[in-house]
Amino acid sequence: MTLSVDAVPDQDRKGPGRPRSARVDEAIVEAVFELLSSGQSADAISIEAVAAKAGVGKATIYRRWPNKEALLIDAVLAMKGPLPEPRGESVREDLVTQVAAMRNKRMAQYGKVTACLMPELFKSGEMTRVYQGVVEPRREVMRGILRRGIASGELRADLDVELCLLVLSGPTLAQNMLRWNPNVPDENFAENLVDFVLQGASA
Repeated sequence: MTLSVDAVPDQDRKGPGRPRSARVDEAIVEAVFELLSSGQSADAISIEAVAAKAGVGKATIYRRWPNKEALLIDAVLAMKGPLPEPRGESVREDLVTQVAAMRNKRMAQYGKVTACLMPELFKSGEMTRVYQGVVEPRREVMRGILRRGIASGELRADLDVELCLLVLSGPTLAQNMLRWNPNVPDENFAENLVDFVLQGASA
């Protein structure tokens, strides 16, 4: 399916200082998702292919992103969506909210996209640093929740926060990308994973 935005004026063609069209931005990122989820590798995808899929010109893309790498990073950000705000009432509930945010209605498509993006993201030190910059704010939110739990006595004082982050996020990523263990149900995945981890982390 080709994503056409012909009916939406590309506002930044009308002169300097005009706002970008958010719908055009979304159509371009969505085109990246469709190309990757169809089985194309990130390395094989070209700006030309993205432009054709989105129904825009190459110049429209280059006005928004200086190169393909920058576009791929924004695609990662779009997949992850906004950071959920911890409510601060319960460590368990806040952790469930964070894990659940990693598993949305489009996780099957996004899992395929992530699997195709990984070689591109980690083929160079610069891309690795950029990717880490994307995910670090999310890790910091979860660190804050865990540290709050340690301070309140809900979690063990000797809890390894970084390892706990890995244990919470690793299975989520594996299930999203690879459906690594089909015997683990999607229903209540976040609740079950957090409860399992808290069995060892609770004070």
